[in-house]
Parts: sequence; structure tokens; C-alpha cells
Amino acid sequence: MERSQQQEIGALETSLINLVQDHQQATVRLQEQTEKAKKDAIRKAVRVSNLLVDAVNGGVEESFVIEKRIESEIRVLAATITRFMKQSDQWLSATHAMNTAIKEIGDFENWMKVMEFDCKSIGAAIQNIHKE
Repeated sequence: MERSQQQEIGALETSLINLVQDHQQATVRLQEQTEKAKKDAIRKAVRVSNLLVDAVNGGVEESFVIEKRIESEIRVLAATITRFMKQSDQWLSATHAMNTAIKEIGDFENWMKVMEFDCKSIGAAIQNIHKE
């Protein structure tokens, strides 16, 4: 019996060793799968973050281009406004000069009427003096 017990113990020991080896192999395979999944997840996360950065940078770049275009248009509009202001000032000056000239013509016309009246008065006075 002792021999059969030793054989049983040997068989149990062999089974236990086989179980430990199977467990170690399963653990190694699981670690390899976990490491592979981890690397794959990291690679995909890097790809997603790169895509997000590209999307954000694309929007920022487009905003920057639009901002530069708007600034350029602002400069053009400011120059146009300045030109229109100068033109308006010239028109205002010309209108003022015309107004002044019209007033002077009116003043001259009025002076002429006064002079005509004075001349007629003087002429009438001279005729009255002459008649007497």
C-alpha cells in the first residue's frame, strides 16, 4: 500500500504541478492580452487626441484667417471713411463759400437799390432846385 500511496501522492503532485503550470500559462496569456489591449487603447487614445487637436487647430486657424480678413476690411473702411470725411468737408466749404457769395450778391443788390434811391433823391432835389 505504501507504493500505491506514493503513486497517488505522485499523481496528485503531478496534477498539482500541472494545475500550477496551467495557471501560470493562463496568467501569462492574460497579462499578454491585457498589455496588448492597453497598448491598443493607448494608441487609439493618441489617435483620438490628435484628431481632436487637429479639429480644434483647424477651427483656430480658420478663425485667425477670418480675423485677419476682417482687420484688413476695417483698414479699407477706415480709409474710405477718411476720404468721405475730407470730401464732405470740401463740400461744406464750397457750400459755405457759395452762401457767402450769395449773401454778398444780396448785399450788393441792396446797396445798388439804396444807391439808386439816393441818386433819384439827389436828382429830384437838383431838379427842384433848378425849377426854383
